[in-house]
Amino acid sequence: MAAGAQELEIFVREALLRGQSREAIAQALAAAGWSEAQTRDVLSAYADVDFPVPVPRPRASLSAREAFLYLVLFVSLYYSAFHVGSLLFDLINAAFPDAAASRGYEVFGSSMRWSTASVIIAFPVFALLARHLAREVDRQPIKRLSPVRRWLTYLTLFLAAVALICDVTTLVYNLLGGELSVRFVLKVLVVGAIAGGVFGYYLHDLRREEVSA
Repeated sequence: MAAGAQELEIFVREALLRGQSREAIAQALAAAGWSEAQTRDVLSAYADVDFPVPVPRPRASLSAREAFLYLVLFVSLYYSAFHVGSLLFDLINAAFPDAAASRGYEVFGSSMRWSTASVIIAFPVFALLARHLAREVDRQPIKRLSPVRRWLTYLTLFLAAVALICDVTTLVYNLLGGELSVRFVLKVLVVGAIAGGVFGYYLHDLRREEVSA
């Protein structure tokens, strides 16, 4: 696979050196069986400027600082999302108490306080880091292709998709068993809203990245 990618890069560079247009190169590669995404990735490595030889674009690199910022960003997102869900679950339990539950008030109150404190601390960290990193990407668009950013984004999409699948599966299972309650449905909606919101936001971000590439 690596050798094939290297051959593709060599072919594109040689074709550009011979004055072939990007459209002609893309058509030739498509006829040979290369995918549009593979062709686009290689062609995007060269700037579309009027110069006798292909001019390479700057490539995204991975720095320890950048890895640290993105790791803190996504960990704070996961932590905030979990505790927002936990807090909403506690509020639902308070509004629709289960007579069969033996959970004490002290434990219930402690859980709400912990979730509230976690959201108060973690969400501003996520929001400030997201704003800071978005400004850096605006100043240097090449950072949008950061490897750690893309890996963590796809990991987040995976986790959100798993949460959505499990959420809907649980709903259907209880629906088929005739065990639906207001309390249960509200909790399913909470998980769906949080996971769906995260999934939708980062999917939109990836699509915007593909358009701007």
